Amino acid sequence: MMTYEYILVRYGEMTTKGKNRSKFVNTLKDNVKFKLKKFPNIKIDATHDRMYIQLNGEDHEAIAEKLKDVFGIHKFNLAMKVPSELEDIKKGALAAFLQVKGDVKTFKITVHRSYKHFPMQTMELLPEIGGYILDNTEDITVDVHNPDVNVRVEIRSGYSYIMCGERMGAGGLPVGVGGKVMVLLSGGIDSPVAAFLTMKRGVSVEAVHFHSPPFTSERAKQKVIDLAQELTKYCKRVTLHLVPFTEVQKTINKEIPSSYSMTVMRRMMMRITERIAEERNALAITTGESLGQVASQTLDSMHTINEVTNYPVIRPLITMDKLEIIKIANEIGTYDISIRPYEDCCTVFTPASPSTKPKREKANRFESKYDFTPLIESAVANTENMVLQTVEVAEEEQFEDLF
Repeated sequence: MMTYEYILVRYGEMTTKGKNRSKFVNTLKDNVKFKLKKFPNIKIDATHDRMYIQLNGEDHEAIAEKLKDVFGIHKFNLAMKVPSELEDIKKGALAAFLQVKGDVKTFKITVHRSYKHFPMQTMELLPEIGGYILDNTEDITVDVHNPDVNVRVEIRSGYSYIMCGERMGAGGLPVGVGGKVMVLLSGGIDSPVAAFLTMKRGVSVEAVHFHSPPFTSERAKQKVIDLAQELTKYCKRVTLHLVPFTEVQKTINKEIPSSYSMTVMRRMMMRITERIAEERNALAITTGESLGQVASQTLDSMHTINEVTNYPVIRPLITMDKLEIIKIANEIGTYDISIRPYEDCCTVFTPASPSTKPKREKANRFESKYDFTPLIESAVANTENMVLQTVEVAEEEQFEDLF
């Protein structure tokens, strides 16, 4: 019985790139090779407009499951490779159709003749291939408008690809082509989604989390570690920077009027994150802010908070409703972790009436009455750094430890 021999990957947005296209293709190939380390027999060939994964007996469903989390892949198909002879194409189309799982009642045939010297025209091939499937199956009909299965035939010189069951990839651009950012990872629902969407644009991420023991617990810290670990599904690794923030918050609570304490806290976070970004060669800061969601996420607040950093601040969720964010969080596997009932530092010393229209002049005046520089320096110096690795890396290192 014929089985799938290839997976054909289509790039999507990468095809719009010009001179840098080879960089994008090579980065995607490296990311796919990394993701598929558990399958030693595969062979990957990346061309200008498509990637071919030769299975060589490996489990195509297990590989397909891995591919769906790789940014830069628009769509992919399971495929068989047959000689470009009519009888071989017909048999291949039938074999591909029979491997489709589920309740299939209708199909259509799509033919693309890349090899224009093939002796039959597309309109001649359609009834030949479709008729062969009908003659060798029962209770199956053709539906060219809304079929259960589209059997795609791509005819080339010497050989043809037969494809069924088109699957969607993660889209976006390959992680690594767009530099690095620092993500403020709070432990809530929003910031992991912001990290995910940033990675989708081809950017590597490192995470910065502010914790304030004893006001925040070890379980709250573990929640953030688990979130960072979950995000490694979409990249190779995430470095997590755990910043001790207790003394900064206590001082803000003591020295800053309560209506401005939230604003000043966010400004301190930005200053510390910028320092870490400089050390780690990051080019921007990503936050999970959504316009108007809370007091610190009004335009006035963002304007005042942004003053303290020269780095671009990326806000992927800025126009999203909460339900839209929750939907993505569920899809990427972070929602159930985020809703664990362990409070983060943003809930410590929460003011009763935070200003929703804080002014830069006032924030600067309040901050000028106390020298926060030593506290910022101490927080940066005592930051704990952890590297969370994707499952593929962890398994490889465990294997190496055996020898």
